Amino acid sequence: MPGLSSRPVSVANRTIVLTNLEKIFWPGGLTKAHLIKYYTDIAPVLLPHIYNRPLVMKRYPDGINGESFYQKECPDYAPDWIETFPVRHSRKVINYVVCNDLATLLWLANLGCIEVHSWLSTVDHIDCPDMAVMDLDPAEGATFQDVLQVALLVRRALAAFDLRSWVKTSGASGVHLFIPIQPEYSFQEVTRAMKYIALLVQRAHPGRTTLERAISKRKGKVYLDYLQNGRGKTMVFPYSLRPLPGATLSAPLLWKEVETLDVDPVRFNINTIFKRMEEYGDLFSDLLVLKQSMGGLMDAMLKDEPVVYSHGREAGAGSDVVF
Repeated sequence: MPGLSSRPVSVANRTIVLTNLEKIFWPGGLTKAHLIKYYTDIAPVLLPHIYNRPLVMKRYPDGINGESFYQKECPDYAPDWIETFPVRHSRKVINYVVCNDLATLLWLANLGCIEVHSWLSTVDHIDCPDMAVMDLDPAEGATFQDVLQVALLVRRALAAFDLRSWVKTSGASGVHLFIPIQPEYSFQEVTRAMKYIALLVQRAHPGRTTLERAISKRKGKVYLDYLQNGRGKTMVFPYSLRPLPGATLSAPLLWKEVETLDVDPVRFNINTIFKRMEEYGDLFSDLLVLKQSMGGLMDAMLKDEPVVYSHGREAGAGSDVVF
């Protein structure tokens, strides 16, 4: 694509006119053509993760240094082959884009959608998420190493209820834990359950973690953001690019990498991810098939029974703690 300002491409008998391909999207010379090339190459891995999930578009028509905006409603000028799904909200119905194929993904990229923001439910069970999340966000004074340590704590808290979790960089300064679940509880119920996990961790480690929503009161701590599980909220999904210098992305991690506390999120970017995937493949592939029961967590939350949690090396202590 270099050297071409615009051109039509055909994908599965669908024509997309790619425009402004030479426009700089990231400092250092990465262009819109690089954005489109990345999503073309990553599509076989990315598309299964967002299959049948409503998306929210965050558009950067002039690159990361220009203005950006969120767009939920599929625009009127979208091709007739763009799949949408109507979701009723309190005041209106929004027709979200559903991206199940390469043509749609490239159409979105051509609109300047750098990031992939997806619902935690699918169109099959729109009001019952099949993914729970914990978003760990460091406040001023907290380091990425602190975030990794807290991720290990959250993993242990979830494991107490027989829930496995997968971890990825946010592509910025935090990490996300994804927990595949059976789509049997409402967003409100899943949010309450993840709040319970956050409270367990925060009570055991009040000096390191916080549930404080006021940014000014989080200094030096890692924010346990369970509210991302709310209905209508979206998360950056694995392999999504981010609007940051270096074109970083949200990269799945091995837990053994997290345990070393030696992870630099800048290492995972548009230029490095494919070599990593040659070595590890899709570290989130299990999430495509595994759906776990939250029954044990729901029962404990209702009973509010204490949970015994063994710190181990990564927690920095050697004794059991009762939340």
